[in-house]
Amino acid sequence: MRGPTRADSALLRVRVQPRASRDEVAGWDGATLRVRVHAAPVDGEANAALLAFLARAFRVPRSAVALVRGGHARDKLVRVEGCSLQTLEARIKAGLL
Repeated sequence: MRGPTRADSALLRVRVQPRASRDEVAGWDGATLRVRVHAAPVDGEANAALLAFLARAFRVPRSAVALVRGGHARDKLVRVEGCSLQTLEARIKAGLL
């Protein structure tokens, strides 16, 4: 299990690489999902890009994805409302991101 869950939400550990050539999931590093985003880490742009990318990838509204911890760090904790952790992991493993 990647993190504690509630019936309608999941916590996901994410490591972000800003200034990448494109937004993409780079895979798992242990229990942490590695994500590359094109935005620079200036004025919260990389955080906003990460949350928007995850919302699109998991097919949930942008308001359902929130940064819980790590606003100024590469390692973040993200809450995704409306999906269980098992659903998120299945979408990642199926290559739907």
